[in-house]
Order: sequence, then C-alpha cells, then structure tokens
Amino acid sequence: MTKVADDELRTEVVKPASTARTDGRRVRSVTPLKWTVRITAVVVFFIVWQVYASGVSPLLLVPPSAILAAGGHMIASGQLGTDTLLSLEAMVTGFGLALLVSVPLGLIWARYRVVDWVIQPFVMAIFSTPLIALVPLYVLWFGFGFAAKVAIIGSFSFFPLLLNTYQGAVSVDPMYRDVARAFRATDRQTWRHVVLPSCIPYIAAGINISLGHALTGMIIAEFYTNASGLGGLVLNNADTFQTARMFVPIFVVMGLGVLLMSSTRWLKRKIAPWAER
Repeated sequence: MTKVADDELRTEVVKPASTARTDGRRVRSVTPLKWTVRITAVVVFFIVWQVYASGVSPLLLVPPSAILAAGGHMIASGQLGTDTLLSLEAMVTGFGLALLVSVPLGLIWARYRVVDWVIQPFVMAIFSTPLIALVPLYVLWFGFGFAAKVAIIGSFSFFPLLLNTYQGAVSVDPMYRDVARAFRATDRQTWRHVVLPSCIPYIAAGINISLGHALTGMIIAEFYTNASGLGGLVLNNADTFQTARMFVPIFVVMGLGVLLMSSTRWLKRKIAPWAER
C-alpha cells in the first residue's frame, strides 16, 4: 500500500516538469516561425509600396528607396541626429516627471478613501477631455520653448500611468489580503509585500501605453511650439513639399516606439515573471 502511494506521488511530481519541458519545446519551435512570418510580411509590404509608389506623383507618395536615400543625406548632414536628440530630451523629461508623480499618486488614491472622494471627479473630467484641446493653453502658460514641450508630453503620459497604478492597487486578489491578515501583517506590510508586487504588471502596462502617448505628445508639442525636433522636421518638410524627407522622421518615431515598447515588455518579464505566466 505504501509503495503504491509513493509511486502515485512520484508520478504527480514528475508530470509538471514533463509538461514544462513540452511547453518549452513548443515555445522554441514557434519562435522561428513567428519571426519568419513577421519579417516576410514587412518585406512584402515594402515591395508592394515600392512598386505602387513608382507610378504615383512624388508629391503624394514616394517609394521606400527615395526615403532611404533622403535619410542617408539627413544623417550625413547631422540634422537628423540633432533633431532626434532634441525630441528625446523633451520626451524623457516629460515622461520621467509623469512617472515620478503618477505612480505614487495612484497608490495614495487607492489607499485612502478620502483622497478617492476628492480627486476622482477631477481625474475623470480631465481624462475624458481630449488633451490636444489643452495644448494652446500650455503654450500660453509656458511659452514656445522646452518647458511647454515637457508640460504637453507629461500631460499625455500622466493619466495612463495614474489609472493603471490605481487599478492595480484596487484589483489585488482578496485572498492575498486574507493570507496577510492571517499572518498578522500590518497594513504597511500588506501594502509593501502584497499590494505593491501585485501592482507591478499594471504599472508596466501603464508605462507601455504611456510611452506611445508620450511620442504622440512629443510630435504635437513640436508642431505647436517652435517647430524643432522630429516634429519640426515633419512640419517643415511638409510645408516645402519634400515628401521623402518628411517620411524620414516619421519612420524614426515609429522605430523609437517599437524599441521603447519592446523594452518595457522585456522589463516586465524580468521584474514580474509571474504576470507572464
């Protein structure tokens, strides 16, 4: 009887490991196929674009080869690098300030009921307002320089971070709180060891969304202020009908978006691997 029970227990222990190995092999076999399909789709898209744009007026659409040539000239002149750094400086500053303010505020909002009563109407009212409508107001308050860009980018980044942090704090599984209470954890210990780890996936998702909003805010800010940076390149080249040069900063912004969002997904897998599982 004991031997049978030991054999059953041993079988139960081995099964998850076997399943994990099978899942690992499945993931490894799918990954090359996934990237093959993605790369093929991108290559086909650019081939179709090249063929179609060759028969269209260059004022309306240019082929990728012309954009590549224009990008080479802009890199060689140093203009593209200088304007990219100008845009990144404003974006990093605005997004960083939004991150520093929104995450603590979201946790305070979730923890204290009085704070919830006070700020929720204001947050909902401002969040439901198209932020682009407030851009002229930022220009009146902060002028046409760096401060206005930071304010615009920060406001575009702020609310996704704030709301995701708040949602993560209030969505903690009650079972985890009950376990902490059973072990006589204080309210501070519960927030430190239960609530904050549970918020990490939500905060990471908020960062991912906010980075896209920050890029949008960056371009809008450069349209409405002193027309510098990547947004200024788009605007100035569009005004002079240099379509190929106009597409270059657009592709740079696309590349920045892909790079930043991929980085946040990688970071989320590192700091919160349980969320992926």
